Amino acid sequence: MEVMKMNLKHLLFFKELARTQHMSKAAENLGISQPTLSYAIDKLEKELGVPLFEKDGRNIKLTVLGKTYLQFITRGLNELDRGKELLAQSLDPNIGHVKLGFTYTMGQQLIPEIVTQFQPQKKDQHISFEFSQGNSRDLLKQLINDEHDLVVSSYMPKIGEQESTNSLEFIPLVKQRIMLAVAPDHPLANRESVSVQELATYPMIYFSKNSGLRSLIDSIFKHAHVKPNIIAEIEEDHTIVGFVQYGYGIALIPNLPQLDQSLVRLIPLKDNPIQHQIYLAYRDNRFMIPSVIRFRNFIEHYCEAQFTSQNKML
Repeated sequence: MEVMKMNLKHLLFFKELARTQHMSKAAENLGISQPTLSYAIDKLEKELGVPLFEKDGRNIKLTVLGKTYLQFITRGLNELDRGKELLAQSLDPNIGHVKLGFTYTMGQQLIPEIVTQFQPQKKDQHISFEFSQGNSRDLLKQLINDEHDLVVSSYMPKIGEQESTNSLEFIPLVKQRIMLAVAPDHPLANRESVSVQELATYPMIYFSKNSGLRSLIDSIFKHAHVKPNIIAEIEEDHTIVGFVQYGYGIALIPNLPQLDQSLVRLIPLKDNPIQHQIYLAYRDNRFMIPSVIRFRNFIEHYCEAQFTSQNKML
């Protein structure tokens, strides 16, 4: 593992000498003395245990092994330069990359709306995005592991055995209505609204314990003093909708604005004060590049102006 101790300058010296194949020219280009260059190349060859150069009249040339080594050194130094360039770009608030995670239902309206409102501004057009979807538990776990910069999801008090607030900040963004989903031929399908008490006798498709919505749906039934008739537990909203569409049962789900209501009817709950609060989550006390900070601030201000201040929900 002696190779790991190599001086980066020696590698740069080697690359220049390989390019010029002339000791005095390389030394002049590098702004160092010829003995300093000779010492660096000799030390590098000893560390590698192979000759990199051989004499060619008054000049020198790369050995076969030197040519092979040059390919790897060139590639490695280019990657270092690229990394340095990306770091410099990361500190520019007008250039950057945002890794954004969000729950499945947020992809129907909120995230596309926010991103498209953000990027038309000239100063934000060079900020790119990487999108990931999942359930709240998985997304927040990935956020803790630095796989995302920001996550839009439900609040979860614990991630595994860890208290989420020990490492994450949660900023309330917007509330989402909880609706009753039924098949078009269901007895409740033509109602303008339905009470939670009326749902007790119907087979209920429920969110699984992996979902950030599970505790919310539990609270709705608990508040109404109703024990749901659970026949299936499913993690993802659209899969639940699929089972509802084919008459397997009914479900309480977040409002899905793009849902085709000729396939599944969404009906408001008339006696339910509990709505789904959506949060913006990010790592506490973690370095955040300026472009991510800019987008985070935009999300907060946009949701305040378009939803909270107007008492609007998704």
